[in-house]
Amino acid sequence: MASNPSITNNPDIRFLGRMLGDVIRDYGGEDLFKRIEYIRSTSVDRYRGVAGADAIDPGLDRLTLDETLDFTRGFMLFSMLANLAEDRQGVATEPDADVSHALKRLDADGIDRKAVLDLLAHGLIVPVLTAHPTEVRRKSMIDHKNRIAELMAMKDQGLEETPDGDKIEEALLRQIALLWQTRVLRREKLYVADEVETALSYLRDVFLPALPALYARWDRALGERVPSFVRPGSWIGGDRDGNPFVTADSLRFALARAAETVLGYYLEALHALGAELSISTQHTDVDQAVLDLAEASGDEAESRVDEPYRRAISGIYARVSATHEKLAGKKPPRPGPLTGEAYADPHEFRADLVKLARALAEQGGKSLSSGGALGRLIRAVETFGFHLATLDMRQNAAVHERVVSELLKHAGVEDDYTALDEDARVALLRRELASPRPLTSPYAEYSDETAKELAILHAAADAHSKYGRNCINNYIISMACSVSDLLEVNLLLKESGLYVPGEPPQAHVMAVPLFETVADLEAAPEVMRAYFALPEIAAINKERGYQEVMIGYSDSNKDGGYLTSTWQLSRGSTALAPVFEEAGVAMQLFHGRGGAVGRGGGSAFSAIRAQPPGTVNGRIRITEQGEVIAAKYGTPESAKTNLEVMASATLLASLEPVKLSQKDYERFAGAMDQLSDTAFKAYRGLVYDTEGFRSFFRQMTPISEISGLKIGSRPASRKKSDAIEDLRAIPWVFSWAQARVMLPGWYGVGQAIQQFEDKGLLREMAEGWPLFAATLENMEMVLAKSDMGIAARYATLVEDEAKRDHIFGRIRDGWQQTHDGLLTVTRQTRLLERHPQLEASILLRLPYIEPLNLLQIELLKRLRGGEEDPRIGEGILLSINAIATALRNSG
Repeated sequence: MASNPSITNNPDIRFLGRMLGDVIRDYGGEDLFKRIEYIRSTSVDRYRGVAGADAIDPGLDRLTLDETLDFTRGFMLFSMLANLAEDRQGVATEPDADVSHALKRLDADGIDRKAVLDLLAHGLIVPVLTAHPTEVRRKSMIDHKNRIAELMAMKDQGLEETPDGDKIEEALLRQIALLWQTRVLRREKLYVADEVETALSYLRDVFLPALPALYARWDRALGERVPSFVRPGSWIGGDRDGNPFVTADSLRFALARAAETVLGYYLEALHALGAELSISTQHTDVDQAVLDLAEASGDEAESRVDEPYRRAISGIYARVSATHEKLAGKKPPRPGPLTGEAYADPHEFRADLVKLARALAEQGGKSLSSGGALGRLIRAVETFGFHLATLDMRQNAAVHERVVSELLKHAGVEDDYTALDEDARVALLRRELASPRPLTSPYAEYSDETAKELAILHAAADAHSKYGRNCINNYIISMACSVSDLLEVNLLLKESGLYVPGEPPQAHVMAVPLFETVADLEAAPEVMRAYFALPEIAAINKERGYQEVMIGYSDSNKDGGYLTSTWQLSRGSTALAPVFEEAGVAMQLFHGRGGAVGRGGGSAFSAIRAQPPGTVNGRIRITEQGEVIAAKYGTPESAKTNLEVMASATLLASLEPVKLSQKDYERFAGAMDQLSDTAFKAYRGLVYDTEGFRSFFRQMTPISEISGLKIGSRPASRKKSDAIEDLRAIPWVFSWAQARVMLPGWYGVGQAIQQFEDKGLLREMAEGWPLFAATLENMEMVLAKSDMGIAARYATLVEDEAKRDHIFGRIRDGWQQTHDGLLTVTRQTRLLERHPQLEASILLRLPYIEPLNLLQIELLKRLRGGEEDPRIGEGILLSINAIATALRNSG
């Protein structure tokens, strides 16, 4: 299955494609290979404009159901291998988007290294892994893909054999053959524990080795040791918004497994370090601190009597083993012969390691004292502690309201809290927060919901005692829209001792509002101003120094469309900055970005750099979801690249002088207000105000069938409803991507551009305003991946012909308006004219996606027509998987 050279010049794609073709021929037979190759070549010829290649339906029609499944797997595997090849070539990353280049740019602008180091001293960059279900591939498939990447790296080095003695090309062929014979679809629904284990595999295999190596690189670039300002986070096991399967047990499991993972890593590192540090007192003097550690270790082995570093490490190893048993509840795989006292916290462990490092430095010579395995281990302990990744808690504000209402009623404080207005709620909550008296009673009987929430809070308090406060720092409040939403969480935290009344009060976990809808984003500045005005909150913020606010891309997009969501997020961030400044509180924004553009996806470098001035300041957290996790953090090398992107963009967004004058910003903002208003009305008019749109959407897209993919533990809707308002943003975006409409990533923008009279101003904005430029670039990618011809085929699935023609006609016209408007503003003659690498990447995939779409449509017709052959359902799920793999950022 070799790709056509006219479509791609990437030799890796041709090489891997040829190998895949060989595997299909070997394991599927010559007939299957010829059928698949016919469809492939015909589709490629169609996209090349070869005469007589207008349709490929006849080739598809001749496939049996079994061949359909094999064909779909073949095209999916080609897309997966093409993704791998492109990632290796750097197609999916930003050129020169690393810290070294950022420092050069800042140097050119007169920003010295001291300013950078001052920023990093209080900086924090956190990629937060979530279990949002958009990764359609099984972990087994991803593991084989990563092994192929490793083998290709060996091939690049000119090696002919692997370290195990296998021929490189034979090993590659073996891995592709294993991919061909690996089941693509999950048989069982994922559980929270499965999601925890998947996240841990990335944290263990990628983040643990990658971050210390990156810090060594950054230390060299800055000329001194930088603070550990990049740390991983997670929602998996703590995010229960709309997911009834996340419980107190989930929280405990996630934290215990994280501790077990990171402590196991430390033990392996110590074992290797003990083998390395063979320094003998016969050849050098050794610092007394190391001698003391050696004497305290209990290591009396005659063979090591003159090797104090090894004896000291034996004692440290014994203490980490005891810590493993204490925190993970089990002995480590390699306990060691000595016993020791568990470390009280990571700082105590680090202190012992630093004694070794200082002693090496005092012996003289840089060869032993700089970096190395010991330096990387110290950096890992600083970065990962005993908790590995900080776990966030998250729940919906409506749940908090119900739980607080029940607690207040049982305690005899207020019979109907929900009937109170906002001022009365705030007054009541503040009184309760000031009181040391708990609301809960061991004699009261609470609803299942309240009992579950209280159990989770107590599990979080126990975790603080066990793993340290860094294991859980934040409590995210979904759909937050008022001060009482924040105070309710503080009150619930108080019930488990995580909020402590007093002068001043203490909040060991921070209540973080998530402003998601357009209306909530508009109201956010006033909500935060009122929250900061409360004396007890002011005291807490003075002690902590910062407050986090999360802004949601997904629901704001589903609520108001792409352009309005983008602009309201920017406006909301801009409006929050002076509120924080007035309160004397540093602002930490948490961006809830997904993979698809309709959910905040696109270039992370451009997105961070496009943040409004004064809103980053060295601190930013960003969700990493679904297929994006494997794409960005599938291997240590890809993780280093993408973490570099985040770090460099954050430095530039925080320190680079603002190029846009205030006068120009006001002109541009006024234009965006007008564009957003028009786009909002167009989007709402289609999605929420058009009669029959809900059933049109559910019949045209595979939204119902997507639920069969078993890609996450979370239900698709927040409520038992088919309303778009209640549908989660992920399946909303994912469904439109499958049907090649990509509606959430562009609808309404064309109408806005068409109605805006001063096109010259829009061109000026596209060239001089990073926010508008990034907005158009992301939308351009979405338009290039969409296809109204294929979408029209999906529209034939809609039963009501009049409704179909009316609604799809509006969508098709809107797409054309957006396409034409974009080209007008960007002065291009075709989409992606200025982005040839991305254009080539998408053009490579289109001939492989179209047959999958056409097969999916036919299978949907047969399934919905009542055919019961299980291979039809399997084929649909395989096609969903394959299309998502080919489109890459579709969820």
